[in-house]
Amino acid sequence: MNLDTPYQVTPDQISRFQRDGYIKLKNVFDAATLDYYGREITELVLKLNPQTKPMHERTTYEKAFLQVINLWRHSAVVKEFVFSRRLARLAAELMGTRGVRLYHDQALYKEPSGGLTPWHADQQYWPLATAKCCTVWVPLQATPLAMGPLAFSVGSHCLTTGRDLEISDESEKKISKLLLDKQLPQDETPFDLGEVSFHYGWTFHRAGPNTSDRPRRVMTVIYMDVDMRLAQPRNKNQERDWHNWCPGAVVGEIIKTPLNPSLYER
Repeated sequence: MNLDTPYQVTPDQISRFQRDGYIKLKNVFDAATLDYYGREITELVLKLNPQTKPMHERTTYEKAFLQVINLWRHSAVVKEFVFSRRLARLAAELMGTRGVRLYHDQALYKEPSGGLTPWHADQQYWPLATAKCCTVWVPLQATPLAMGPLAFSVGSHCLTTGRDLEISDESEKKISKLLLDKQLPQDETPFDLGEVSFHYGWTFHRAGPNTSDRPRRVMTVIYMDVDMRLAQPRNKNQERDWHNWCPGAVVGEIIKTPLNPSLYER
């Protein structure tokens, strides 16, 4: 299990991440590691998933994926994965911070016939004072185009327009037009087994529908600068996130709560 051994990134890869707003890295985990932790993650998703509506009755957001947050609080095995120093160190090195702490984890399982995940930027939901935050997206299986891998708008983390849009049909329509107008390239490619991606909180991304006969199983961890301060929430989503995932944090102060431990410091 290679959860804590360093994964070597080059200065060029760090520069590309900061320029493009995302990066995909191959062979971060081996098959045995993904199988071991994937079985526990899947068991928890099936147990804790709150979605009971049939697909045809769901909203666009609900069709996109089954979402279960902070699995690390329900399983010592999943906690080992979420607290991986290998991943946390990568996040700190890519962002150029002295360390990172946990914002929260979330499993994102796209069922067979699950719909598209519309264009959006994650930080619309996060009450964080700076852009020094990112998500690692870890597919638990090889993810061909038919399963709906994550797609990125290259360099879109530098845009400020569209950041107020939550995931919806409206965000898909408006951000699609914005990115076309800005002539930003899109990277939509399969993920090999063991390949993961990191993307900034303000990077626009989406995922296609799952047209395969298997669920697209993905585990994510969201990292923030170890010195990140809580921002005054700018919308209802950020207000909700503050109380759910950073309870007790104070606006203007470092988000240092029991749910937001430091995962790596240089």
